[in-house]
Amino acid sequence: MPSIPIPHKGQRGFRVRLGGSILTLVVLENGREIRGRLSQLSVNGGLLSLEKPLDEGIRVTVVFHMGFSVRCRAQMMFPMWATQGCLQPFRFLELSEASRTGLKMELETLVRAGASQELEEESE
Repeated sequence: MPSIPIPHKGQRGFRVRLGGSILTLVVLENGREIRGRLSQLSVNGGLLSLEKPLDEGIRVTVVFHMGFSVRCRAQMMFPMWATQGCLQPFRFLELSEASRTGLKMELETLVRAGASQELEEESE
């Protein structure tokens, strides 16, 4: 399955708010697995609800299921403390074309079904 780098600069998309309804597995490079929930998601990355924050900049594998399974390398960004645990953004590093297309279609389906959304800001 060929993977393509995700272009970040200048590309805008929408984020769908999931409210923790999708379980996620974060696999660290040492093989350790951490469970979380997706709070927001876009084709560029998302926002995870985690019990404890991960170091900013580490590379992980994010695994979740949304009508199809997604397994993709990602980079963790700076965490924010929440009422319970933390919210930690991540960005996809590489996403196969099939996963990207499927993810985009699933997000569009959620938006049509009434899921809350917002426009992504441009990446730096």
